[in-house]
Amino acid sequence: MIKVFAYSKEKGLQEGLSLKQLSEEHWDWYWVDFESPAEGEVELLESYFEFHPLAVEDSLHELQRPKLDYYEDHTFFVIHSIHPQTLEREEINIFLGDCFIVTFHKKPARALETARQLLIQNKNKDEVDEYFILHQILDKVVDNYFPIVYRIEDHINEIEDNTKNLSMERLLDQLFDRRSELLTMRQTVHPMRDLLYRILNTHHLDGVRERREYFADIHDHLIKVADIIASNREMTQDIRDSYLSLNSHQTNRTMQILTVISVIFMPLTFIVGIYGMNFQRMPELQWDFGYFAVWIVMIGIAVGMYRWFKNKGWFD
Repeated sequence: MIKVFAYSKEKGLQEGLSLKQLSEEHWDWYWVDFESPAEGEVELLESYFEFHPLAVEDSLHELQRPKLDYYEDHTFFVIHSIHPQTLEREEINIFLGDCFIVTFHKKPARALETARQLLIQNKNKDEVDEYFILHQILDKVVDNYFPIVYRIEDHINEIEDNTKNLSMERLLDQLFDRRSELLTMRQTVHPMRDLLYRILNTHHLDGVRERREYFADIHDHLIKVADIIASNREMTQDIRDSYLSLNSHQTNRTMQILTVISVIFMPLTFIVGIYGMNFQRMPELQWDFGYFAVWIVMIGIAVGMYRWFKNKGWFD
């Protein structure tokens, strides 16, 4: 599907135009959006717009790293949006030239739809140009990172508080899932941050220099997202270490109790073993009170050892 927006001072903002109308009339600027394009529409990138073959090739290959390439009559951008539910990276390719911007993406992009709505609602159409649209696209893509990061942060806080009283194994599973999501976010945000830094410091894009404060604001947002991701990763590591330490402490406590029980029963087992031998001449076996005496001795040993361990602080 190809969506066309074009603007001239005489006709105002026009949408739903064909590429033929676009080429036959004069426009101050135009925006062509290729959304989930068919094979025949993809060919228009070279046959109609005459973009560089390498840029077209990069557009067709998914999951390119966010990048910025300069060609003779246009600049090529690759940016990444993130699906809010699956956290899959979705590539958006942008061709920027003199008085035009062309976007190419194989999946619907919410950021582009939001940018289109803002373009339609903008009352100062004379101030709009291809760099305004570029800024809106980048801004909306970056803004969509925040709800995802905040949702992950809320999940981490729930894990830390364990409000649902889940088992430690279940909590650790959820914790590692959140760490994996944060890693996915970091792999997207950091290259985007580097891309915005290159855009801000380039000498090829005059429109960026004119709107430097607006593009710098996007870069600041990316720095903030990166800081939130780093902070949450540190938090997950601290929670993981705390759970592992707690698990180790509980294991050591259990082993301690079992050790105490085993040590208490060792002398009792020794006594039982002695009087369990089948010798004929064991004087205690003929004693009327021998059975009770052995019980008293064993109970005394058990109680005495228990009190000794307790005084040593093993049961604190």
